[in-house]
Amino acid sequence: MEYRLDLFAVFMFLGIVQAVFLCVFFFSKENRKSDANVFHGLMLLSMALCLVEIFLMYTGYIVKCLYLVDFSEPFPFAIGPCFYLLVLSLIHGKVEKKHYWHLAFVLVYTACIVPFLIQPEVVKYNSWIESYQPGLPLKEYTYDRGDGRIFWITDHHTLLTLTSLALYLVLSLIEIIKAFKYRKESFLRPANPVLRKLQRGVLEVISVIVLILVIKMYNVNDTGDHWLAAYLAVTIYLTSFSVIGQSGFFRQPSLAEPQKYKGSSVTPELHRSLLQKLTEVMEQEKPFLSAGFSLPDLSTRLGTTVHTLSQVINEGLGKNFFEMTASYRVDEAKKLLKERRNIKVEEIADQVGYSSKSSFNNAFKKITGMTPSEFRASDVFPADGAD
Repeated sequence: MEYRLDLFAVFMFLGIVQAVFLCVFFFSKENRKSDANVFHGLMLLSMALCLVEIFLMYTGYIVKCLYLVDFSEPFPFAIGPCFYLLVLSLIHGKVEKKHYWHLAFVLVYTACIVPFLIQPEVVKYNSWIESYQPGLPLKEYTYDRGDGRIFWITDHHTLLTLTSLALYLVLSLIEIIKAFKYRKESFLRPANPVLRKLQRGVLEVISVIVLILVIKMYNVNDTGDHWLAAYLAVTIYLTSFSVIGQSGFFRQPSLAEPQKYKGSSVTPELHRSLLQKLTEVMEQEKPFLSAGFSLPDLSTRLGTTVHTLSQVINEGLGKNFFEMTASYRVDEAKKLLKERRNIKVEEIADQVGYSSKSSFNNAFKKITGMTPSEFRASDVFPADGAD
C-alpha cells in the first residue's frame, strides 16, 4: 500500500516536534522546580505520544513498526489528571503528593493492555486495518484466545477517555470557581493572568471533549482521529506562542545600547504620573496580595506597557518589580504579625501573596534581617494588651 503524506500528516508531525521541544524546557532543571511546569510538561508529553501513534496510523508508516499499534492508549488518561494537578499548582503553588494517585489509572490501563501489546504482529496489523483502512482485506489468523483484549476497559477506550476528561474538568472547574470567587473576578473577563490561563485551559478541555464526541458520532470505527490529532497539534502550537510571548528574547538590548532604557519614550511628566498612580494602586488596591500578581497584570491595571512600567519602577523606586512586590508584601505581613498574633505564619504568608512558607521566610528575612517568627517574638512591637 502507499503511504499517505498530506497536510494533516505534516501538521501532526510538526505538532509532535513542537511538543517535544516544549517538554525539554518544561522539564529543564530550573523550570521543573515549579509543579505547574512539571504537570504542564507531562500533559504535553501525553499529547505528543498520542500524536505519534495517530501519525503512524494515518500515514501508514505503522507497518514499519507494528509493535507500536495502540501503544499510546493509556496516555489520554493522563491528560485530565495532569490538567487538574496543573490547576491545583497554579492556584495553590504546590501540589501535595497525596494528589498523585490521580495518575494511578494510567498504570492500571497500561497493565490491562499488556496482553494485547504482546500479541503477534499479524494481530496488530489487522487491528490497524479495521480502524484506519476498513476497505483493505485482513490477514488470515486463527484467534484461538482472542486478540489479547481480555479486559472490559480496553474495549471501551473512547468512553473511558471521555469520562476521564469530563470528571477532571468538573474537578478543575470546582477549584477554578473557588479561585475566581476568592479573587472576586469574573470568569468571562478575568484580570489576573493566572486566572486567564485557567479560563483558557477550561475552554480547551471542553472543546476537546466536544470534538471527540463529534468524531465518534460520524466515525464509529475510529477513523477520523486525524481531526483530533490536528486539534491537539493546534493546542501545542498555542502553548508555544504563549511561551514565546512571555519570553524576554525579543526585548534584549544590543551592545550599542549600554544604558538599560536608552532611547526610552517615557517623558518626565509620564514618569511622575505613572509613579504616582503605581503608588496609589499598590497602597489602596493592594494587588500584590494575589499569589498570581505579575508585572503584565500590573501594567494592565495602570494602562501602560510592561517595558515602560519596568523602567518607572527601576528608576523611580530604585528596585526591580520583584523587589518592590516583596517590600509591599513584607510591610503588609508586619502589620498582620502585629495585629493578628493568633494567626499562624503560614496563613499570613498566604494572605500577603506567597504560595509557600519558605519563599515568605526568605523574602521577610532579606528585608528585615529576621524571620517572621523571630519578628513576632521580638520587641519590635509591644505584646498584646500593652500600650
